Amino acid sequence: MHRAASSESSIRALCQTIPGLDADAIDAARSRQDQLTKPPGSLGRLEDISVQLAGMTGVARPKVTRKAVFTLAGDHGVVAEGVSAFPQSVSVQMVANFLAGGAAVNVLARHVGAKNIVADIGLANEVPGDTSGLKSLRVADGTANMAAGPAMTPEQMWQAVQAGIDLANAEAEEGLDLAATGEMGIGNTTPATAILCAFSGADPVDVTGPGTGLKAEGISRKAEVIRRSLAVNEPDPDNPWDVLRKVGGFEIAGLVGVILGCAARRIPVVVDGFISTSAALIATRACPKCAGFLFAGHRSAEPGHDRMLALLGLDPILSLDMRLGEGTGAVLAFTIIDAAAKLLDEMATFADAGVDGEAE
Repeated sequence: MHRAASSESSIRALCQTIPGLDADAIDAARSRQDQLTKPPGSLGRLEDISVQLAGMTGVARPKVTRKAVFTLAGDHGVVAEGVSAFPQSVSVQMVANFLAGGAAVNVLARHVGAKNIVADIGLANEVPGDTSGLKSLRVADGTANMAAGPAMTPEQMWQAVQAGIDLANAEAEEGLDLAATGEMGIGNTTPATAILCAFSGADPVDVTGPGTGLKAEGISRKAEVIRRSLAVNEPDPDNPWDVLRKVGGFEIAGLVGVILGCAARRIPVVVDGFISTSAALIATRACPKCAGFLFAGHRSAEPGHDRMLALLGLDPILSLDMRLGEGTGAVLAFTIIDAAAKLLDEMATFADAGVDGEAE
């Protein structure tokens, strides 16, 4: 219990250190945008993204050199309720695929020049094959069944959040410029949906989606399991840590830590889809200032994602009907953010190019 109390106090203290956006950097970036060789506003959201990036980093002409995606893996006791179309064994099999470089997130990370960080934060089984590239941070062999009681003990929850913070800190020491959140865990759309319902008051029937491919009967059963989980646990929407502990997951808790750790270091975070966004909901309710350091990578095809994004006040960069997770949509959005930063930094001003500017 002492260790849990220690982790809790250090995490709460970290939240107090998260800065606001840098107003001077924002003003300088916006001023430079207005001097570039183009009509003001003609690059649309690319201009807004570059200015936001300046405020996040505190640098008027930010560069996105070192990028990484954090793909955290954990299992869920609630799969015993039949909420997934795939067996739990797929979690470790997919982690092995990540480590071998064969998953979609690997392909996209290579495409954009990002590092893949894969961590076992709560898998129920051992990962087969070569695990030399795996960060081993396992809190427990999967969460408890949230349909019967809390998914995690307080100690487990704080340990998982701290593990995410530690991952972020380690990459920050290497000069990380831009992070993405990703995950793997069979059944994890169930806790993500429960988190959304806890904060929004939505009826599970209205926001429960197919996850890994459930048909209508499976979706209905999944919504009922979520309803039961909320009734059994009564998570307090005014206490995000209570929501996370009762109906969350280890990988979700770890991503909360990644977000907090990056925000404390002024490292922008690109949030992926439905599960990653549930972690962002927890993080921003617990530490409101970290909201300023988030980009929404894309709009997931999961039915509850729009409502999550609305709660966060985030406008997704991409909308491609993706719902894979892993960090795929967030990594793909790296290309847009990188382009926005390069336009701000590398375009000539009217004075540089000897071009007449806008008439007064």
